[in-house]
Amino acid sequence: MKEQLYTIPVNDAFDADTECPVCAIYEKLESDAIDFVMGPSYMEDDVRMETNAKGFCAKHLPLLYKNQNRLGLGLMMLTYMDRQRKEIEALAKKSRGAGSWFRKGEGDALAEYLAKQQCSCYVCDRMAHSYKRYLVTILYLYNTDSAFCEKFARSKGFCMKHYGELHEMAPSHLGKAKLEEFDACMNRIFLENFTRVRDDLEWFTDKFDYRNADAPWKNSKDALIRAVLKTNAVSVEEKAKK
Repeated sequence: MKEQLYTIPVNDAFDADTECPVCAIYEKLESDAIDFVMGPSYMEDDVRMETNAKGFCAKHLPLLYKNQNRLGLGLMMLTYMDRQRKEIEALAKKSRGAGSWFRKGEGDALAEYLAKQQCSCYVCDRMAHSYKRYLVTILYLYNTDSAFCEKFARSKGFCMKHYGELHEMAPSHLGKAKLEEFDACMNRIFLENFTRVRDDLEWFTDKFDYRNADAPWKNSKDALIRAVLKTNAVSVEEKAKK
């Protein structure tokens, strides 16, 4: 395990006051990937070959645009569009119309290619390996580090997406006894903190009743932001800052 690459960021995320440490890890990976793509690397041939082939998804293209390196993004989009024009032109000639080989019931290569491009993203692919390694590291630390186990148990749990991913991966990385302990701990912190956010959200909505106008907000002022994160693995507050 490369501590400087994996264990330190995981410990830092669990030390932070966050509703989902995995979301914090993911957002840092995403930010680093965006900075890499929009840095000097966009001029490197191997990077350009991949961005030309993969392009960027609907989530990451706006983040690349906000990076302010408009020339870099413009050059990448130009060569990407040049490649896509050639690919689509060739497939369009084979797809439908008089003289084409396409017949009803056969696969439509053009439609399949266009659908694939909508799911293709250089940034997503660049993040994928490191993201999975971080999930494995969480399980590794839980299995080997008692201090981390205590930190894990004191955390505010996870969003639904990352709770599900850890739940699915755990049997492949933990022995039977440790798995039972992990499941009990993770289920507890998830449900306790999910309920905490849900109750804060209820009071947030109750505050809009005129009868509660003078009542204190308690911990509900940011409840809607935290509820979005808990249910959808999206930090609307962080996205609003970008």
